[in-house]
Amino acid sequence: MGAVYLFDLASRQAQWLAVRQATIAGNISNANTPGFKALDVEPFSSVLDKTQLAMAATSSGHIGFDAPHVRSAKVKKTESWETMHSGNSVSIEQEMMKAGTVNREHNLNTSIVRSFHRMLMASVKGGQ
Repeated sequence: MGAVYLFDLASRQAQWLAVRQATIAGNISNANTPGFKALDVEPFSSVLDKTQLAMAATSSGHIGFDAPHVRSAKVKKTESWETMHSGNSVSIEQEMMKAGTVNREHNLNTSIVRSFHRMLMASVKGGQ
């Protein structure tokens, strides 16, 4: 059986979600720090676009490709709803909305992996 890359993709998204959640938590913890600028990570779609997928060669006549290279998520300054008089740009409401989005995306990620795992196990058990 060939390699299944869905688990690798789900793992990469889970890592990206962990980085984004840590960034959001850092923003919230610095909500009262004068001059602090809110941060965010680049969208997962752009991280995925930069990821090169390796193709498996099952015959010597197939074209070969290098192994995939994944770049780490880049942290960038985010656009805030408002800036405080102290120069702080963290909006608790905006950060909580981002945290909710991360939570939903993580739940979707784990649900897809769970379903794919069940399907894979059913196909293995059915072949006995």
